[in-house]
Amino acid sequence: MTADIDHTGTGTPPGATDRPTGPWHDTTLTPEARADALIAAMTLQEKTAQLFGVWVGASDEGGEVAPFQHDMEEAVDLDALLPHGLGQLTRPFGTAPVDPAVGALSLARTQERITGANRFGIPALAHEECLAGFATWGATAYPVPLSWGATFHPELVREMAAAIGRDLRSVGVHQGLAPVLDVVRDARWGRVEETIGEDPYLVGTVAAAYVRGLESAGVVATLKHFAGYSASRAGRNLAPVGMGGRERADIILPPFEMAVRESGVRSVMHAYTDTDGIPSAADGPLLTGLLRDVWGFEGTVVADYFGIAFLKTLHGVVASYGEAAAAALGAGVDVELPTVKTFGRPLADALAEGLVPEALVDRAVRRVLVQKAQLGLLDAEWSPVPPALAEAGSADPEALRGTVRLDTAGNRALARRVAEEAVVLLRNDGTLPLAADPPAEAPARIALIGPNADTPTAVLGCYSFPVHVGGRHPGTPLGIALPTLREALAAEFPHSEIVTVPGAELDGPATGGFGEALELARGADLVIAALGDRAGLFGRGTSGEGCDAEDLELPGVQQQLLDALLDTGTPVVVTLLAGRPYALGRAADEAAAVVQAFFPGEEGTRAVASVLSGRTAPSGRLPVSVPRHPGSQPSTYLAARLGHASEVSRVDPTPAFGFGHGLTYTTFAWSDLVVEHEQAPTDGEFALSCTVRNTGGREGTEVVQVYLHDPVASVVQPVQRLIGYVRLDLRPAEAARVRMTVPAELASFTGREGHRIVEPGALELRLGASSTDTRLTARVTLTGPVRRADHTRRLHMGVTTEHLTDSP
Repeated sequence: MTADIDHTGTGTPPGATDRPTGPWHDTTLTPEARADALIAAMTLQEKTAQLFGVWVGASDEGGEVAPFQHDMEEAVDLDALLPHGLGQLTRPFGTAPVDPAVGALSLARTQERITGANRFGIPALAHEECLAGFATWGATAYPVPLSWGATFHPELVREMAAAIGRDLRSVGVHQGLAPVLDVVRDARWGRVEETIGEDPYLVGTVAAAYVRGLESAGVVATLKHFAGYSASRAGRNLAPVGMGGRERADIILPPFEMAVRESGVRSVMHAYTDTDGIPSAADGPLLTGLLRDVWGFEGTVVADYFGIAFLKTLHGVVASYGEAAAAALGAGVDVELPTVKTFGRPLADALAEGLVPEALVDRAVRRVLVQKAQLGLLDAEWSPVPPALAEAGSADPEALRGTVRLDTAGNRALARRVAEEAVVLLRNDGTLPLAADPPAEAPARIALIGPNADTPTAVLGCYSFPVHVGGRHPGTPLGIALPTLREALAAEFPHSEIVTVPGAELDGPATGGFGEALELARGADLVIAALGDRAGLFGRGTSGEGCDAEDLELPGVQQQLLDALLDTGTPVVVTLLAGRPYALGRAADEAAAVVQAFFPGEEGTRAVASVLSGRTAPSGRLPVSVPRHPGSQPSTYLAARLGHASEVSRVDPTPAFGFGHGLTYTTFAWSDLVVEHEQAPTDGEFALSCTVRNTGGREGTEVVQVYLHDPVASVVQPVQRLIGYVRLDLRPAEAARVRMTVPAELASFTGREGHRIVEPGALELRLGASSTDTRLTARVTLTGPVRRADHTRRLHMGVTTEHLTDSP
């Protein structure tokens, strides 16, 4: 490599020999001791410089990064900033298309400049988006988080996150801004695709697994958005949140608590929203009192982009940016992202005026420097050269171009597995699977009709690079292979003739294409209706950030097209590539089959095709309810009795397909429920077991879901809520005995006094295939006094499974 980048990783940056040395370089000390020693040697300006980032874009020529200008920020003068140091680099790979190897070289040279400019040689921490894979050009586009939830398979999500983390770390990225732990409260919200589902237990278990995977690769995971962003009024993005403390405590916060307690997460991002008038960025009881003092979180709290400035511009709770900096820093925000706006000159002025005690700066910078020490960024032998470049052995941008692959065969295989397990079969009258053995039994002529039939990006969410950034660079190749549904079906059904027409634009008003579509449908043996969403930002799509919906009718005239296809009499298989659930009208009862895939990523169309053919057995379950009526929102399965259908309202929120629902190509029998003790004290536990047997002729997956129903409680409760689940993969005739230990603490809730309690009384433990399909019910009773439960309570039931003989 060239002289300014030593690819061996043992060189010293320019000027390093003139720098002060001290205990902060001593790797035998704890990160905390190293941070304290460094803070003691730093000036106030050097300390505050560690508390903000600069939004940059890597150079596709291999030069240093360039500051990225945004309409919400002023120009940044790096020459003025860097002598004091820099806390973070914002999205060097995710701002514009750049070859991964050349981008890594650009980042390395920038880090060399940063370390060479500041007195202590401290590098910046680089962060990127990784909501559905590393959001950079040429990286694997995995399924969106809503698909993670549909798998009900945390271990698979952990494996995926570890792969994402390895790719991030290989090119010099230290922090990933994922996962999203917002619980869906209104499916009209545009960011539903970014969430894991509408149940806090499912969200918590899957998100914690993602964090464990990312952190296992040495990448700092970031929980977001803390807390309540998804509970905005009317499902509008960045709208006020009016929920009460009990909803916040029992629905919104549990996933964050689970992740903080169990995953090793090292960063949390505050939410944009204000709840009952208190903005999250200035909520000290939330960011410090609960997160740190109660839950024991020790990492960094970072701002959602421009969120500190929003205290002035959107929330109106401060009069200046200096006051915004003081409010956020005092509440517990440590790092301003994406760029310096309030923690620069405004914070310096606030410090000089006495609005902010220096102790708050020391508190925040200590957390930042501890993290940098953990990442090796304070080590004397630290090198700016990331692993991918260390292996390349060159610093020539043209020689490096194309040498770093972020979409490997292993990544694609993993993306395929996640996509396959996330496909949900909602309805099937026996039409699916289409091709048994031999393949010639597949339909002779398939009419593939719909706006998502031949659109490569129909499988991608809003935060995938080709959608999030690529749209601003129309001449740039996608960087990854995105087979369309037409191409995937043609490969899956080589003996079938597949004829394709869009029929309508995805969100357009025109019905002029219906005629050709209906003619094709009448002449086919089968219709596959390819419907759904187009991801985009701030109104440029039908799903994604800022793409909120007025109701849950399919965008544009897709429902009219679907109804017209049903009228042809040809069997219709509805295939949805979407970012949220939609009401399907007549199709929920009349379609031959309905297959739901929530933006399943680059291997998504192949996964869908393999489920249609039966080569892959469907095993996904709904992480969100599918409404029967488009206007019955907001509604989730976590509703109290008054939230369900009644004779005193004409609005019926009953779903067409409930949370947890998903069909298979086989059948299962549930039997032999045994409850070892029907009573337990409020500090005890119940033990129960049952047998699940595959009674069909195909291998399949059943997901045993355990719901808690509390008939009488001192405050109103949801009719039922998920407290545990387990996936069972069973061969024909194979059975498994599932034993569950249910701690009484899983029945806890926030009582009238605002404390979490476990009450005595009767309970039902409902074992079901979904929230609307209970198979077995255990009636049990808690005895003894009301008991307080705190953050040390057990969060999971214990589960063991024993596979039995293959014969009944």
